[in-house]
Amino acid sequence: MQWECFPGQVLDYRTDIRIASARRWPTEITPAQFAQVTQLNEYPAFLQKDVQASGSLHTYANGEINYAIKGVHAKVTVLWNFEAPAGAGDTHFSVMRGSRANLVIRQGTAEAWQPVLTIEPSENTDMAALAKALEQALPRVQAAYPGVGLQRTDSGWEVTVPASYHVGHEAHFGQVIEQFLRCVANGALPAWEVPNMLAKYYTTTQAIAIAQS
Repeated sequence: MQWECFPGQVLDYRTDIRIASARRWPTEITPAQFAQVTQLNEYPAFLQKDVQASGSLHTYANGEINYAIKGVHAKVTVLWNFEAPAGAGDTHFSVMRGSRANLVIRQGTAEAWQPVLTIEPSENTDMAALAKALEQALPRVQAAYPGVGLQRTDSGWEVTVPASYHVGHEAHFGQVIEQFLRCVANGALPAWEVPNMLAKYYTTTQAIAIAQS
């Protein structure tokens, strides 16, 4: 949420984060599933507190946070199943609601498990004005990401992304390392780095405290 809504902006966790509610719930792991993953036939002693009468293990890997960040309402939900559908891995679904359009990222079977960004007009939006605004904004995007385009769809526009940008989750770690090494070479972190890291962990630690209570 911080990267999507407020890139490059300094966040102050003391004034910019307001958590309304949070909850968590378990993924149930059967003894057979646990053995498949760990090659252990019994649960270790430190996990016994989470073993149910049915024999399944409760793994608290799912959670939801409802909060405001700089006055903008946000809801984040994480779901962790034992196994992804065939052909899939980690998937992402996101909706950012704007005054004239929503930005929607889908990554399901219809998208062949690849993230697809669409721009979907809000109700009563002036379509001609929105189309003109997108046309004017596209060159700025293409200056940073050559090859990115727009394709008209029944629901709005799909942002077309060349295959060269689909580098995969693991490759992103290399990109982060490159950014970090540039900071090392410059001798300083960006002004937002430390306060935004504090904001991130304030959000998650406060949320888990609320969920556990």
